[in-house]
Amino acid sequence: MRNGFFVKSLMAAALLALPCNAAMAATATMEKEQNLVDRATLAVRDIFSGAKSTSKITRYLAQARGVIVCPSVFRMSIAFGGGSGGCVLLTRDARGSWSDPAFYTIATANFGLQLGMQDAEIMMFVMTDNGVQSLLDSQFKFGADAGTSFASSGSGIESGTAGSHNTDIMGVQKSKGLFAGAALGGSKLKVNSPANRAYYSQIVGPEDIVISMRVNNPGADPLRSALSEVLTTAQANVPAGANATTTTSQPVAQPAQAGQVHSQDLPSQ
Repeated sequence: MRNGFFVKSLMAAALLALPCNAAMAATATMEKEQNLVDRATLAVRDIFSGAKSTSKITRYLAQARGVIVCPSVFRMSIAFGGGSGGCVLLTRDARGSWSDPAFYTIATANFGLQLGMQDAEIMMFVMTDNGVQSLLDSQFKFGADAGTSFASSGSGIESGTAGSHNTDIMGVQKSKGLFAGAALGGSKLKVNSPANRAYYSQIVGPEDIVISMRVNNPGADPLRSALSEVLTTAQANVPAGANATTTTSQPVAQPAQAGQVHSQDLPSQ
């Protein structure tokens, strides 16, 4: 009798612990996604540190329909190159308000005789509605789904010719590794459905998050604020002897032909 009572007590305790364990697991998952959002906030501020009103990235952000921020894409190349990382997509509505982030993963692949490793902050500016719509698919492949122009951002973000007026998505990167410069051709951006579900505590897709904007997580407010603040600061930072230029937040680009990929390095200051 005593043993039976003991077994029943253990079973009851285990059943009571199940909701707690599930809640702890959900909290741990949300913390992982929040960490990505926090690092994306730091990456935005880092990429725009020192940006001026005449900087290319200031113009890109002022005109962008949305942004993709990948705070840490790590790649290692020994003959076969490749890399991966987490990214977030945010869009801006007609009033200039930023959405909450939708979560993605990025995977890159290279083949070539090269040695080195790279940890890069990548920020992509989605310049057209066509570019935004392409990103709503479960998987987006650069160079196949939309025209892209990619530039490596180092100390020379003040000038450069990277980016065309008919490009859907343009990007910059800040590298912390043994080699600089990168190409996004063939890279895949995939919706991270488990991360979206964990962060918003419900089943949601990118369209729910960045188009209808029907969900919100206060943990993303610093990232949304950072996007507005860095643009305001950069536009106010007019170089000596230069006239202030007025930029608008309306996309001016037209869709490019699918498959266009340009890889360029911005010149040093």
